[in-house]
Amino acid sequence: MSHQQTLRCLIFVALVAVLGTLAAAPSGPPDHPPPRLPVKHQALHTKTQAVLDEIVAEGTPGVIAQVRDRNGVRDGRAGVREIGVERPRGTHERFRIASVTKTFTATVLLKLEAEGRLSLDDSVAKWLPGVVHGKGYRPGHITVRHLLNHTSGIFDYNMDEGFRARYAGDEFDRNRHFRWSPRELVDIALRHPPNFQPEQGSRPGRPGKWDYSDTNYLLAGMVVEKATGRSYAHAVERLLIRPLGLRGTSVPGTSPQLPAPHARHYSKLFEDGPQAKVRDVTEFSPTVAFSAGQMISTVGDVNRFLSRLLAGALLPPAQQRQLLDAVPVDGDKGHGGPQDVYGLGLRHFKLAEGCWAWGHGGMIPGSATRALVSADGRQVMTMNRNGDWGEQRLEDAAVEAEFCDP
Repeated sequence: MSHQQTLRCLIFVALVAVLGTLAAAPSGPPDHPPPRLPVKHQALHTKTQAVLDEIVAEGTPGVIAQVRDRNGVRDGRAGVREIGVERPRGTHERFRIASVTKTFTATVLLKLEAEGRLSLDDSVAKWLPGVVHGKGYRPGHITVRHLLNHTSGIFDYNMDEGFRARYAGDEFDRNRHFRWSPRELVDIALRHPPNFQPEQGSRPGRPGKWDYSDTNYLLAGMVVEKATGRSYAHAVERLLIRPLGLRGTSVPGTSPQLPAPHARHYSKLFEDGPQAKVRDVTEFSPTVAFSAGQMISTVGDVNRFLSRLLAGALLPPAQQRQLLDAVPVDGDKGHGGPQDVYGLGLRHFKLAEGCWAWGHGGMIPGSATRALVSADGRQVMTMNRNGDWGEQRLEDAAVEAEFCDP
């Protein structure tokens, strides 16, 4: 699948899972304390900043990035917050993080398991009776774990042509404020037969079927709500946002607005070529993504979350092992390759020979995010573009400059 084809298919909820690992995932949390990262801000490495400049020269309105490691915090930016206004982007801005939301969702479910509220081996039928049905689906055989590592075989609602057509070109403005329920989106997926049965899926150390499906994470969010008796937003806020002090992070629910400060978000909405219209898509109903991709955050907050997560500071050892118990991917859906593995809401990608990192990425109208972290949590990088087009190779180059360049 080409990059442009991928954009067309998955423009609403995180296309990509970013970053990789060796074939075998770590067996548990690291045996060191959570990193105490310095707070002094510096400029990005010259090579990384040059890539950000190139991203903007290619046509992206603006890009920001922040790296945290033992030496401090490094900020980078290029381009503008709003087309036609000479106001630079800043690393304090809030933006839609798209499928980086999946890492939050998976962590919430692992914390609920640690509280004894559920098990990852529980079936979808147990928690959501009657929700998954028809066309060859067997909900009693699909577990919460299958949802989180994309081995359920459930069709991805974003691949439904009728659904995508509602948000292409001028149709976006007609539908941008439509409020979807998670059940309505799941029902779109269930009009299609499963891609495979869960027992055919990849397992740790054993290649099998694997398919990145946003429907999995809609169902995961519905399980969160059923297990807690509260909203998905309440669970994320209680278990992650408040304890970590993520002041720039929020779960918007049904609100179409981005909280200030933020850049304008721009999209070409499936249109190609030099004449493709660039549209302001800053406001739209986040219900289109729910627990698969609706969250809003900042580069600093995402970095803090991922650093603490990979350092083993958020989950008990048993759940940390499950988080990183990764399965081989089937093909290269998203950006990555056949050597990648996928844990629970985290992907391990090979960046270069001998260079690996955990992380995730995502794309939603007007916002493309990459979030990467070393296996010990001591080096972390998040970048965001306020445009959802452009060559993926440039994002890859920025990542490699920070994680792989000696």
